[in-house]
Amino acid sequence: LVIKLISKSRYIKEGIRQVMKEFKTIGIILISVMALYSIGIIRQNNRKQKKKGKTEIVNVSYDPTRELYEKYNRIFVGYYREKYGKEIEIIQSHGGSGAQARSIIEGMDADVVTLALEQDIFFLEKVGLLEENWIKRFEGESAPYTSTIVFLVRKGNKKKIRDWDDLIREGVEIITPDPKSSGGACWNFLSAWSYGTERYSGDEKKIEQFVKKVYNNVLVMDSGARGATTTFVENGQGDVLIAWENEALITLEEYPEKYEIIYPSVSILAQPSVAVVDKIARRNGTFEISSEYIKYLYSEKAQEIIAESGYRPYNKEVLKRYEGKFNLGMKLTDINYFGGWKKAYEKFFSEGALFDRIYTN
Repeated sequence: LVIKLISKSRYIKEGIRQVMKEFKTIGIILISVMALYSIGIIRQNNRKQKKKGKTEIVNVSYDPTRELYEKYNRIFVGYYREKYGKEIEIIQSHGGSGAQARSIIEGMDADVVTLALEQDIFFLEKVGLLEENWIKRFEGESAPYTSTIVFLVRKGNKKKIRDWDDLIREGVEIITPDPKSSGGACWNFLSAWSYGTERYSGDEKKIEQFVKKVYNNVLVMDSGARGATTTFVENGQGDVLIAWENEALITLEEYPEKYEIIYPSVSILAQPSVAVVDKIARRNGTFEISSEYIKYLYSEKAQEIIAESGYRPYNKEVLKRYEGKFNLGMKLTDINYFGGWKKAYEKFFSEGALFDRIYTN
């Protein structure tokens, strides 16, 4: 369920926020049901292929990784065929990271997850779908690539947006996804908080007031990062999109004459996490293939594809070859500054926490 609304006054915006809140849960449920149904039908049909020697795995991922995994899956299928002499098929599912995690908990088949943040995978561990210490199973704390948060504006930057302070000016309309369903949105929020921390020397009352002003200027809050990009780019709404760096880079490649990227003075080191969903993969008999799938993300060939797709590769040598593509001089806050994802989630994004207070009051 996708609802696009345009508001021009604070009074109307408050009404819209209430409507969006009413429909948000319904929308997420409908999307989850559709995803569960689609994956189930595809997997049921593909089980017939196993009799012909083909095995399939499901990668449940977040919104903006579609293009990355389309490329990666092709090379992995070829690699696996050459190394093991077996045919495999990879099914992709994409959506807001938090919504995807909830769908898996509710029964969606997922051999591997490649989600926007560690916390969403922790929820799967919490219900027994993953073994403890999954994050230590692969290099870089199971983050084969990183990203950061930037601003995407229209060519010419009419509103002269250069940093987070500019987002709180009257008349600036912001597009950003919802932290309740989108992992990228959580990184967006923490990026704004990181800037406020530096701007106001750690005074939490002033930081909260600043971030509240940012969210007061949000025009549309989509359920996922790709939906937010569509709202800004395709539907032409808003003055600025708070975005994953890779989303902004893809947009710039597609529309070089229409958009430009603004790198704020302070952002965050965003670390999307990957894991094998142990319980499901073992049940499906795909644990070894799924483990190989994640492991191969760290290969040089895969790291090249990761860099080409606008993500910062874990391999430092590959990253250096693409240093012209990324702004590596940015000041990035680490999630450990917030005490790790568990503490950050409890403080900012759990029910009734800071985000709810900032956005609903």
